[in-house]
Amino acid sequence: MPRNSKNVLGTLAALAILSLGIGAGLATAEKPECRLRFGVQFPVERSKTPLDGRMLLLVSSDGSGEPRFQIGDGPNTQMAFGLDVDGLKPGEPAVFDRAAFGYPLKSLAELPAGEYWVQALLNRYETFHLASGRAVKLPPDKGEGQRWSAKPGNLYSQPVKLSLDPTKDELIRIVIDQEIPAIPDPPETKYIKHIKIQSERLTKFWGRPMYLGAHVLVPEGFDQHPEARYPMIINHGHFPYTFDGFRETPPDPDLKPDYSPRFRISGYNRIQQEYAYEFYKYWIAKEMPRFLIVEIQHANPYYDDSYAVNSANLGPYGDAITYELIPAIEKKFRGLGQGWARFLYGGSTGGWEALGVQVFYPDEYNGCWAACPDPIDFRAYTIVNIYEHKNAYYVDSRWKKTPRPGQRNYLGEVSTTVEESNHRELVMGTHSRSGDQYDIWEAVFSPAGEDGYPKRIWDKMTGEIDPSVARYWQENYDLRSILERDWKTLGPKLKGKIHIYCGDMDNFYLNNAVYLTEDFLKNTKDPYYDGEVDYGDRAEHCWNGDHTRPNAISRLRYHQMHIPKIMARIEKSAPAGADLTSWRY
Repeated sequence: MPRNSKNVLGTLAALAILSLGIGAGLATAEKPECRLRFGVQFPVERSKTPLDGRMLLLVSSDGSGEPRFQIGDGPNTQMAFGLDVDGLKPGEPAVFDRAAFGYPLKSLAELPAGEYWVQALLNRYETFHLASGRAVKLPPDKGEGQRWSAKPGNLYSQPVKLSLDPTKDELIRIVIDQEIPAIPDPPETKYIKHIKIQSERLTKFWGRPMYLGAHVLVPEGFDQHPEARYPMIINHGHFPYTFDGFRETPPDPDLKPDYSPRFRISGYNRIQQEYAYEFYKYWIAKEMPRFLIVEIQHANPYYDDSYAVNSANLGPYGDAITYELIPAIEKKFRGLGQGWARFLYGGSTGGWEALGVQVFYPDEYNGCWAACPDPIDFRAYTIVNIYEHKNAYYVDSRWKKTPRPGQRNYLGEVSTTVEESNHRELVMGTHSRSGDQYDIWEAVFSPAGEDGYPKRIWDKMTGEIDPSVARYWQENYDLRSILERDWKTLGPKLKGKIHIYCGDMDNFYLNNAVYLTEDFLKNTKDPYYDGEVDYGDRAEHCWNGDHTRPNAISRLRYHQMHIPKIMARIEKSAPAGADLTSWRY
């Protein structure tokens, strides 16, 4: 032993005993009881009958806006707490106490005493009697694209500033006496048209009339050339109120510049107007080939779109879009109406849809350009391998509890975790009803549970993965797995049709699934896939294949980027006797 080792050991032993004493004291110290409660009710003037839905209590320390618009995944999020209400009567309070689950604070008991802005909102549910015989309560879309904070018919209260102390025995009453108004239909212009149909397939599935819509950008000379028949481009993506990114007049000179935190650009609203006007000039140019460009409205009770495929929980949206809506658009707006003349592109959700639709309907479409697609290989379901990992929220480890990151920037700085995003969704809605990202993936990809709602891929609270649900996902929606499994029959139909783009610093780690899919595609044989996979160096979400411009600009030029590629595809693949002239005036 070294010199004075006995004294050292004695000191360490004393410190250990002291530490144990302190720890025991902390463990036995009682935390102050949370006695703060909120009672939220609606008046009979808003509804004479009981209501179902998700009641949200929104608490904010930021007085710059309404709390209902301040909940998100970023570090500036404010607080939300949620309760399911079934048959809540007028004047009857839904009571929030310490047991109400919250985000990012899990309980009102964790709320520091202080001054806050408080607001409440009811996301109203309706009962759907499904063709399966099950009944489910869900929020129908009301033309807003499944945004609970802006859904027409939802009830809410005006924000009020309160002094809150969880240790104070107090019941604060809140009356949700405001109602979000209806959204007007978008106007039509010379070039932007709208169509809406009732889908026979979806109506049967949901047990009530269900509709599909679309915004159609018609070509220059559409009315002057009634003999022309046009190829169709489907621009997949999130719910569009109208056809976006097309402006027939120069930018507004009096437009007050805004700031885009996503792109860190001042005056981005003016940049958007400039590029929308540039697209208009491109669209009407004499040398421009004439197309129909379509943006689909397929919002549903779970999300702002359906992912354009058939689903056990959402119904046969893939068939309804491909065999009902698309033919209706082609009939009304003189489309060519053949698979060789239909094309797909989109980014993020739209990127997955473009590739997914091309894979599931290989003969009905003649090429997809998928940018930053949502996970196309579930071995990289963002950062989770649903087949091998045991837990979605934490790295599998006996001794450590390392959180899995959920969102990063191009420097790798993490702003949220997978657990935090999922817990936020759980506050917004149980049974996959948050209207947000992980829940819609679950609703689309999962089988229906015995209760009629989607089976969880993982426990929403703990992150424990269900291997049986993962196997169902792989069999039915893992695009890379399906391509590999069925390449013998799919390959000849998809040759030359698959094009994928992604930034290698995608904010949501979507590039990981693209790498895995590329590993398969580049090794295909009989036939070789003969497409393209490309990456943007240090590019964030949603890079789309443009190496010459930053994301903020290239995302405003999808149409100009892809129309020349589609023309090249037509020239290479159009069948003998195809109409290549009536639309080239």
